[in-house]
Amino acid sequence: MAFSLRQLQYFVAVAENGSVSSAAHTLSISQSTVTEALRELELDLGFKLLERHARGADLTLKGHHFLRHARKILGDVADARRALAGPETAALTGRLSVGVTPLVAGYIYSDLIARFRRAFPGIAVEAVEDAADYLEHLLVGGELDVAVMVLPPGRQSAALQTETVEVSPYRVWLPLGHAALAEERVSLRDLSAEPHVLLTIDEIAEASEIVWRRLGIRPPVAFRTRSVEAVRSLVATGAGVAVLPDLTYRPWSLEGDKIEARTLVDDVPAVEVATAWRRGSPLSAAASGFVSIAATRHAGRGR
Repeated sequence: MAFSLRQLQYFVAVAENGSVSSAAHTLSISQSTVTEALRELELDLGFKLLERHARGADLTLKGHHFLRHARKILGDVADARRALAGPETAALTGRLSVGVTPLVAGYIYSDLIARFRRAFPGIAVEAVEDAADYLEHLLVGGELDVAVMVLPPGRQSAALQTETVEVSPYRVWLPLGHAALAEERVSLRDLSAEPHVLLTIDEIAEASEIVWRRLGIRPPVAFRTRSVEAVRSLVATGAGVAVLPDLTYRPWSLEGDKIEARTLVDDVPAVEVATAWRRGSPLSAAASGFVSIAATRHAGRGR
């Protein structure tokens, strides 16, 4: 039999929550319902999507690839419903100028802009990637209509109106077989002698360094990079550990090596991704539609 949208929703929820029990709680249904839906989905596909263990469930390599397709299918269905609910949006024409920060460009923008273009095919979109401070400058100056950015931690701009798109907690990435994987929660103090790989975009590296100073530790730095894929490959091959937001986590490197992640004991403020526009400036119909689509981006992801 063919798989259902409900099975895809349950699979995505388990993949993103890390366990059947957490997904069931998020979905407000029984664990047995989720387990049975996953069993039927795997039978229909002919391969395993998840490896179950005492701590929850991890995606298999094929499960990781299928997750991308499942999210796209659910997103397409949400777009179709939205288009049918408001067919007048297809008639809109004009231009929309969008700014994105680097992390958004890599992990959110392509999906978001694809949905926007399906809902507003007559709108031409121009986009620019830069740091949050510069995007704020462009928004205030009227050179951008809207931006999707990682908000600088602890700093609110009086010049911008924002709406949260996603809040992503930090976890520590570890290579397969690392001793710390025996624990459910890991402290950076216990990893103070380990080399760290730092991601130097959207103030991600600064988050780790702030916690280091608070804990009075100074771990060796193996590498600083602007590439998440470089971090993934280096961690997977044992060159170091890394502390990154969950929105960037994938369990496999490009070379096919496995990466594990653990919750941090230490208090690291979560990354907040938000749409932003100039405060007091009315949004155009296109910009308003973009903000609306961004706000509902995760509606089909079991959240």
